[in-house]
Amino acid sequence: MTKLASREIEQLDPYKFMAVIGKRVIHPGGRASTEALLRRAAITASTRVLDVGCGVGTTAVEIARRHGAHVTAVDIAPLMLERAAANVGDAGLAHLVPVEPGDILDLRFDDASFDVVIAEAVTMFVDRTRAAAELARVAAPGGRVLATEFFWRRPPTPEAKEIFLGQVCPGLEFDTIEDWVRLYESAGLSALETETGPFEMMTTKGFLADEGLARCLGIMGRVAVRPAHVRKMAWLMPRMARAVPYLGYIVVAGTKPK
Repeated sequence: MTKLASREIEQLDPYKFMAVIGKRVIHPGGRASTEALLRRAAITASTRVLDVGCGVGTTAVEIARRHGAHVTAVDIAPLMLERAAANVGDAGLAHLVPVEPGDILDLRFDDASFDVVIAEAVTMFVDRTRAAAELARVAAPGGRVLATEFFWRRPPTPEAKEIFLGQVCPGLEFDTIEDWVRLYESAGLSALETETGPFEMMTTKGFLADEGLARCLGIMGRVAVRPAHVRKMAWLMPRMARAVPYLGYIVVAGTKPK
């Protein structure tokens, strides 16, 4: 596994930093949002699945393990691809989960290539209209498109908004529930369903629920052994604490008309 220099660690966004220290669940709603998404996906062994912005491959591995389905896992970040490939290999699922580079704004796949298309915490980082249209394009008629996004559970204070969108995740944009539904409807999806919940990925409760005690201890150990990790965590956690009370996740699920 590539070892990053201290300056590279300092410049990582929170998602990549969580991957570096060994966190497996790196989505706004943690395992709860992934389960909400998968309940609506109706995946079977014969389902062709695309996981866009697969991160470290956790959801792709879970789908393959649970259903025996073929899952194409793509991400734009080399760091995430390296860790996803390692996690897929460790799970013994390389025959079901190919990991490859992919850009949500310009997917290499033909129209209607997949029965289920998943994007967890990806659309909100890019041109959202274009990204949603691309997810819908590669879905087969009658197929499902499912996404997890951030939303403000209640109006944030100016300080919380500036800290989260200006310092922690600069360039990130997200909306209300209604705005997310309109976005995916504008991509041509129908029968839109949503489910919301709290953002707990970066809380103590969320860490334990998502990773389990043994992995949490391992993550803490990886943080402790490198001063650069300690400094990054010390910078990140107080800022996240300011934003967490206002943040939530939304799962949006829609069907591409036949």
